Amino acid sequence: MMIDRRHWLKAAGALGLGAASLHAGAQGKAGRNAASAVPGVAPLPVVRPGRTHRIESASETVRVGILDPKAAPVASIESGDLVMYPNTWVNWANGAAYGMSFEDREPVRKRFPQGPYSNIGPVELRGAMPGDVVECRMVRLRPIGWGWNSAPKGVGALPGDFAKPYLRYFKFDENRQYTEFAPGIRVKLAPFQGVMAVQPAGDEAVSGILSGPYGGNLVLRELVEGTSLFLPVQRPGAMIWTGDSHAAQGDGVVNQTAIETAMEDMRIQYILHRQRPLDLPMAETPSHWIVLGFGKNLDEALVACLRQMLNWVSTATGMDPQDVYSLASITTDFRITQYSNQTGSNYTSIPAKTVHGMLPKSVFDASIQNQLSRSLRG
Repeated sequence: MMIDRRHWLKAAGALGLGAASLHAGAQGKAGRNAASAVPGVAPLPVVRPGRTHRIESASETVRVGILDPKAAPVASIESGDLVMYPNTWVNWANGAAYGMSFEDREPVRKRFPQGPYSNIGPVELRGAMPGDVVECRMVRLRPIGWGWNSAPKGVGALPGDFAKPYLRYFKFDENRQYTEFAPGIRVKLAPFQGVMAVQPAGDEAVSGILSGPYGGNLVLRELVEGTSLFLPVQRPGAMIWTGDSHAAQGDGVVNQTAIETAMEDMRIQYILHRQRPLDLPMAETPSHWIVLGFGKNLDEALVACLRQMLNWVSTATGMDPQDVYSLASITTDFRITQYSNQTGSNYTSIPAKTVHGMLPKSVFDASIQNQLSRSLRG
């Protein structure tokens, strides 16, 4: 079915796009919104909508813990199409329930040694080939009404400090703006998807708790409504997965989990950019470009992130890499995305440490901003 115009205009509002912007340019082509929410910063390009596809979470559309190369596509879409994911599952094949004790939850958790996430997919993006890039636009992210934070023994940045496992449940307000941590402590919600991935190369299933050039368990908290993630295609059709919904999270995810939840209403637009030289995932917000790096430790992750930034900016703009190195030192915040550590966990894979660099758009004039944008979109 064709997308309902009222739904698209509502979704466009989440991206900060005016109705006039939606009429600019031909279908599938990028335009520019005349106004920007951030002074001196170019907004994300406007892409006209294609068709809408609806994917319900069910045993046929969800793989728990893995990205499965043998899974048949649950939808086949064109560039620019919007995918709706209503009422997604919580972890462990929707096995978690509000108020369940840690002891009652353990048998459910231990059924899935490859990982907890109820990954939905794959979505085939027709025409996508290795060397291309998929832009994943976060149009609508409304969580269900509850979530939890937990830490089994032996996980997180302090795996040996606590004698007992931890589990706390949260109820969200009707507008999904806040939750109460405890009396007098209120947490603002900022929902996003922890797992966004194209299918990795190779014939074997890959654990959903891993990450790499294909994306995966990125847990990048900046990927809220109105942002984009760029994933390098690894195999024909891209075969896109998503899972691990979070309602709120700090950088580092230090006890191993965020406020884990599911999505009541999730809509993502997928846009194909052909033959874009991108080695690792990148993200874009209205105010920043975000570069990611992975490693066995934080030193490796920082170096990988920094080298990716130097290579991308110097290639896109012609700047000398040493000048980019200087600019990064002066302007860019490098943050711990994920400090994963599990010495006694149920899961068989070890997630990478991740660092992301927040490069502000505001330091560049409009011409250089356009060069950087074109390097990702063509």
